[in-house]
Amino acid sequence: MLPDTLDARLRREARRRGVSIADVARHAIERELPEPTHPGALSFFAIGAGGPADAAEHAEDFVGKAIKSRHPTP
Repeated sequence: MLPDTLDARLRREARRRGVSIADVARHAIERELPEPTHPGALSFFAIGAGGPADAAEHAEDFVGKAIKSRHPTP
């Protein structure tokens, strides 16, 4: 799953720290992929001119409607 050189680095770091390989991998992933400040928020939504003034506050509603219009339930 991992390239040999990365696997070796991971194992070496786990030995150096005296922890499991999973712990080293978990900490690296947490550093690389931090929790979003607003889970589920669509930060790109309503950037630019036009549209309702509160579009960003209702982004999930707009996206939900758009998805339903493209993929109607039978």
